[in-house]
Amino acid sequence: MLIIPGTGLLTDAYGLSRWGPYNMFKWSLIAKLRGCEVLFVSVGVGPLYSALGRYFVKSALSIADFRSYRDDASLAYLKGIGFRTNSDRIYPDLVFSLPEMTIPHDAAKRTGKPVVGLGVMVYAGRYSVEKPSDGIYQGYLENLVAFAGWLLAHGYDIRLLIGDVCDTSALKEFKCLLKASFGAYDEERVIDQPALSAEQLLAQIAATDIVVATRFHNVLLALVLNKPVIAISFHHKCSSLMRDMGLAEYCHDINHLNAGRLIEQFQGVEKNAEKLKPLIRQGVELSRKALDEQYRIIFKTL
Repeated sequence: MLIIPGTGLLTDAYGLSRWGPYNMFKWSLIAKLRGCEVLFVSVGVGPLYSALGRYFVKSALSIADFRSYRDDASLAYLKGIGFRTNSDRIYPDLVFSLPEMTIPHDAAKRTGKPVVGLGVMVYAGRYSVEKPSDGIYQGYLENLVAFAGWLLAHGYDIRLLIGDVCDTSALKEFKCLLKASFGAYDEERVIDQPALSAEQLLAQIAATDIVVATRFHNVLLALVLNKPVIAISFHHKCSSLMRDMGLAEYCHDINHLNAGRLIEQFQGVEKNAEKLKPLIRQGVELSRKALDEQYRIIFKTL
């Protein structure tokens, strides 16, 4: 059995090879020729800009024994490019089934200033548009800096979050802009600790009260930890996740990021935090149960 799990592998936004559709097709075909079952499990799809990208994705999926997608948008995308999804299923992202023992629980009552987790990400513009503008990325950073300045001025501490080591470059740009815009700031109030593993990232998110993040798995892990969250969406997977969790009003399009609107959303999240937490907890539990069902289906023959 070859399982291709989760993530945004089914896109040619950054090429056909390496993590692109060609390798997915190659390994799927090799597995079938060796007599293995091939399963695509809770995968995300799109964008696919090239004819070859669409060909390799459709070819890989067509020889699979099982296919499921992590959101309606991925299923609709495949239908839109002419792939017959037949009885394919939708199951949540696999992160929702993280073992309970790996999830830190911040049970102690927090004292001092409230802490906002601010997730900064390198701009993955091609996940939104085929020819992205550098101006979008600059606007993104500038509006995040303005938002951070507002947080500091209103008594919040900030914990900077990344979701991939490549995000450190964006973090460096962000901090330079923050200093240029507001002068020297108290570095104890802008916490910047390296996160080199999922375990470290989980611990950092657990130490926050509210999360505002861009990278998909920063948002997702915040939900798993039952943190009220605002998603800065760069791909339909972000908006789909927030909609599925009943949090659509707290999603913000990265291509039209506006600090004033972000502040309004933040105030709404803070005001409604105690109402949102049970909603998030219920959504996470339903997602976990759905994934348990998926595992029973795909492993029943073993």
